[in-house]
Amino acid sequence: MRAIQFSETGGPDVLGLVDVADPDPAPGELVVRIAAAGVNFIDTYHRSGLYPVPLPYICGLEGAGDVVAVGEGVEQLIGDRVAWATVPGSYAELVKVPARAAVPVPVAVDIDSAAAALLQGMTAHYLTTDTFPLAEGHRCLVHAGAGGVGLLLIQIAKHLGAEVFTTVGSEWKAELTRDAGADHTIIYRDVDFAEAVRTIAGDRPIDVVYDGVGASTFEQSLGLLRRRGTMVTYGNASGPVPPISPLVLSANGSLFLTRPTLADYTAAPGELQRRAADIFGWITDGVLSLRIGLTLPLDQAAEAHRQLEARTTSGKVLLRVG
Repeated sequence: MRAIQFSETGGPDVLGLVDVADPDPAPGELVVRIAAAGVNFIDTYHRSGLYPVPLPYICGLEGAGDVVAVGEGVEQLIGDRVAWATVPGSYAELVKVPARAAVPVPVAVDIDSAAAALLQGMTAHYLTTDTFPLAEGHRCLVHAGAGGVGLLLIQIAKHLGAEVFTTVGSEWKAELTRDAGADHTIIYRDVDFAEAVRTIAGDRPIDVVYDGVGASTFEQSLGLLRRRGTMVTYGNASGPVPPISPLVLSANGSLFLTRPTLADYTAAPGELQRRAADIFGWITDGVLSLRIGLTLPLDQAAEAHRQLEARTTSGKVLLRVG
């Protein structure tokens, strides 16, 4: 089978198309012929070495496709459509998926949407329902609002009753966030985003910041949180957040700081299936609208990474495989 692999860490050029042996399922596993693979910032962290992985490494964690082989003890049937969000080796024609990580794709959800929805959708789900459970009257700030997670965060936050502030880099991205339901969209290249938030809502008005940008937004975001507010840093698009003294949190009003990951919010029995069912249900019911901003063939994975890291994309980036 063909796959996108890297043998050393570095920029997008380390990604190469290789031929490797087809996988065989062990007990509790299934093999899926991938139709589309999701491209996510975590893939760039693996490729760059920010998050170390064993080398050589087939990139990608997310995708959707058809079951073509099953191991002992697996309930899925050959031909079933499944999706997953945390399975290494997903930039490939075939992948082995642990049965516990496979989610059935509802008939009403097309295969591209299934490949696009899970990793970013479940991330937005746990951030808004568990890390800081949003409710009517809360004010949240979503950085990178036109990104894949950002657009879903905005829609779920509005569904839960929150007032949403968001930052974007251009007017066309601002339009996307307004269409998603954002109450206040700030183009950070034109104004100081923190001052803009204060102008709209006063001093320290935000209950929770959802920040996938990292280094360039972190410090100013702390100054916008209310007393005992929550800073959620879940990504590093501008680089990792530098070390912080706990005294900074107390000086800013006894703030809470967390750096969550999807793996820890899908670890309990049934948790992954529950979140996936909510995401697919919201898509079917029209609560969530997915934006697939860029689709490229598998052999252009390096270009997908370049565009994602340059922040020229909006919504989801997919690699077309099947």
